[in-house]
Amino acid sequence: MTKNEQIIDYIKDLPIGSKISVRQIAQDLDVSEGTAYKAIKDAERQEYVSTIPRVGTIRIEKVEKKRIDKVTFSEVLNIVEGQILGGHEGIYKVVNKFVIGAMSVDEVKKYISKGDLLIVGNRHDVHKLALDNDCAILITGGLSCSEEIKKRANEKKLPILMTCYDTFTITTMIDRALHERLIRKEILITEDIMTKELYFLKAGDTVCDVKKQMKITGHSRFPVVDHNLCVIGIISPKDISGEALDKLITNIMTKNPITVSLDTPVAYISHIMIWEGMKMIPVIENKKLMGVITRQDVIKGLKYIKNQPHMAETFEHMVSNQCGVEETKNGVKLTGDITPMMLNERGIASAGILVMLMSSAGSIAIKKQKNLDSVIDSFMIYFIKPLQLENKIEVHADVINVGRKFYKVDITAYHNEEIVSKAMMSVKLLRK
Repeated sequence: MTKNEQIIDYIKDLPIGSKISVRQIAQDLDVSEGTAYKAIKDAERQEYVSTIPRVGTIRIEKVEKKRIDKVTFSEVLNIVEGQILGGHEGIYKVVNKFVIGAMSVDEVKKYISKGDLLIVGNRHDVHKLALDNDCAILITGGLSCSEEIKKRANEKKLPILMTCYDTFTITTMIDRALHERLIRKEILITEDIMTKELYFLKAGDTVCDVKKQMKITGHSRFPVVDHNLCVIGIISPKDISGEALDKLITNIMTKNPITVSLDTPVAYISHIMIWEGMKMIPVIENKKLMGVITRQDVIKGLKYIKNQPHMAETFEHMVSNQCGVEETKNGVKLTGDITPMMLNERGIASAGILVMLMSSAGSIAIKKQKNLDSVIDSFMIYFIKPLQLENKIEVHADVINVGRKFYKVDITAYHNEEIVSKAMMSVKLLRK
């Protein structure tokens, strides 16, 4: 185990809420301050610690993915660009729900509960009520609270936050942040679908060892690791074909292979696999092997996510969902109106939005033709004419060339039967 790993394990064993300093870690574990600093930063990336302005670095409870629609008080502090006035030790806790305190004291009591965050102005009686009910406080308008309230918050380890923004502004900021989290939640990442069984070969293994591992596991490709479990290569059937059984795999493996992290989007991996012709990619964390992701994993994952109900919409969803889709002889036709969100600063349809609509139509056309996932290889647009608000638009996408790996789509946009844009799209298909 490396010093870095020892320090991270030490940090993970600390009580939640403990303050962490580079100097203290260095003294406790007899390491240099540089080594301690790097390990603390790695622990922060792994979400075991958090650095909070005017508070310092503290051990936090790692929020699991299933709770991604929740936020901690620390995250709220960052969202509202605020300061912490008291209750520093509770800053890592997860917010149960938000309550706006624009009501009488008696009414406030009906709505707050343990773990809530009450958004309110400088109202001493409401602050006291909130803390008595184990509820944290966010004070708006740049106001503060009494020393009595700060002392009470410190005793109960309930944070009191302060922001210069008004209530309407911060509720908008929090709502936007939660919406973005929901979108991220819907993005399928490596960790969701990867194969976590650690089948691998070591640097000192031979071709004979590869063949034995193939027979035992049923797999044909393996990561190759060093003594620290760091990935140094990949070995495949093509590499060992015709080689002597006692030949070291380090002499024939693919060195310095492409790797991905646990949070790499699956759609991005599909793009890499298509472009690089790869069927398996090692998954690493801090250079160490965590598992592998295969082309079959990616295809299953992409199909799974398409069948799931969406909790939040991206901008592309919002725009394309306003259009009707109709199948044609060679592809599809999208019909819709130019809406305010599609306009640029000059009041005409944004060229970027039109390109997005046309590429979406092309992708839908290919999906209708053959139920395979694809990535855009090239998109050539010949011209764009300006469109005004509420202009009706039709986007025709016709598949004109079908190959084993490539599709070509002719895309034309019309307004009042006049061509307003023309493009040609080429895509690569993702096959097993």
